[in-house]
Amino acid sequence: MFSHVMVGSNDIERSKRFYDAVLATIGAGEAFRNVAATGHVRLFYRHNGSSFGVTEPINSETATFANGGTIGFKCDSVEQLQKFHDTAVANGGKSIEEPPGLRDGSVGAMYLAYVRDPDGNKLCAVYRPK
Repeated sequence: MFSHVMVGSNDIERSKRFYDAVLATIGAGEAFRNVAATGHVRLFYRHNGSSFGVTEPINSETATFANGGTIGFKCDSVEQLQKFHDTAVANGGKSIEEPPGLRDGSVGAMYLAYVRDPDGNKLCAVYRPK
C-alpha cells in the first residue's frame, strides 16, 4: 500500500546517527544520502521493499512531528523489538507510553515499544507472534 514514509528533521546529522543505529536493529543498512535541487539533505533507508526517509524540510521551515501520528516498524522477535527500543533510547530517543511488552487488543496479542526520535516523531516497534 505504501511506497515510503518520510519525516522531517531539524538536525539531519543527529537524525542520521539515530536512524543508522535504530534501523540497523531490524536489518536496514546505512542511509543513502541525497541532496535535493534546493540543497536540502535527505536520507533514505531501504529494507524488505520498503523505504523510510528523513529530510530537511524543503520549504526551509522548522520540521515538526505529527500530533497523533505514529510510524510502525515490523520486528521479527521480542528480542529485536527490545533492541530497537533500547537502541533508540541510547541514541537520543525517548521511551514513551507503557514499557515495551505484550499488549492484548481487539486485533490479537502483539508486542509494542514506543519511542520518540530526537525531533519528536513517534515510532513504534511491533512484533506479532504467529
